Amino acid sequence: MKSLIAAFCFALAALPVAAETLNVKVGVLREAHSRETLSILDIPAADDALAGALLGAADNNTTGKFTNQSFEAIDAKLEDGDDAGAALDALAEKGALLIIADLAPERLLAVADRARAKGALLFNISAADDRLREEDCRANVLHVVPTRSMLADGLAQYLVWKQWRRWLLIKGSHPKDELLAQAFRNSARKFGAKIVEERVYEDTDGGRRSDSGSVQTQRQMPLFTQNAPAYDALIAADESEVFGGYLPYRTWDPRPVGGSGGLRPTSWDAAHEQWGAHQLQNRFIQAFRRPMNARDNGAWLAMRMIGEAATRAASNDAETLRRYMLGKDFSIAAFKGVALTLRPWNQQLRQPILLSDGRMVVSVSPQEGFLHQATELDTLGVDRPETKCRLK
Repeated sequence: MKSLIAAFCFALAALPVAAETLNVKVGVLREAHSRETLSILDIPAADDALAGALLGAADNNTTGKFTNQSFEAIDAKLEDGDDAGAALDALAEKGALLIIADLAPERLLAVADRARAKGALLFNISAADDRLREEDCRANVLHVVPTRSMLADGLAQYLVWKQWRRWLLIKGSHPKDELLAQAFRNSARKFGAKIVEERVYEDTDGGRRSDSGSVQTQRQMPLFTQNAPAYDALIAADESEVFGGYLPYRTWDPRPVGGSGGLRPTSWDAAHEQWGAHQLQNRFIQAFRRPMNARDNGAWLAMRMIGEAATRAASNDAETLRRYMLGKDFSIAAFKGVALTLRPWNQQLRQPILLSDGRMVVSVSPQEGFLHQATELDTLGVDRPETKCRLK
């Protein structure tokens, strides 16, 4: 009997010990977005962006059951006046050094500089400023959201493909509207379009929906757009949500509208269903009882990038994951028809741009015929020879 017990104990000792679960904690550092939108359909939900991160963590955990990894999204929502740096510190204390950041540009830079000392890695899902990937680039920030130049190039390629090369550009009176207008100017030069005239729509600080009934806008917009030189398409640069949505069907001349109204370039749209996106949309609606928007999708995609890298690199270390994601072996499926990769020169995620009218996806850029020596995705935005980024 003693010999049998000894043999059994020896056999147990020879069995492999289960590996300890690798826990990957991801902070979701997000600020509230304005509820002053032109359409009631665009008012941000309370779980805006967070919902995407939660679905991404659930997807990662499906694979994690087999790879002995677990993924957790930790919410850190900033209210007015909250210190983003203190919120970052709190996330770091909880072990979350991978941060999905839904922050305005200046706040993002401040958090990135503070995060460097902690060894934290940020995933930018909402700040589209090109300077964040160029003169103000940071080595510890990966950019999931497309830049303004990528969005503008995506729309420009379609308009040029349609031979709608003459544009009337109307921009808002806020600084970020000028940044978007400059992106459209650059796209026009890049692809051979011509801006025949520019106009500025002044913001009078009225309520977006309450002061803008259909009768009032039906009178204003034709007058504002009359007497323009001959043009093929009207381009609205209105990131401030003041007038762009009012332009379609109200212009003096019967012309298509694009940009911040009409045909909009975006990273994601609730109507997108190609390449299997339909199942992602359905799972999101089932879980959160609302459609997935671009910030939700950015957060989901950032979480999936983390999951893919953590699985392949068998690590939850921020710098290890960053190096892997910038390497030639990394790509991520995103229901956009092609695998997405990061541009190593400025850490921007390459991706197709969807062109949506709010009801369906009209087209997807890059368009046919716009070629590149490496990948057609690099026809959108700043290419390697043009970059000003010096990662630090």
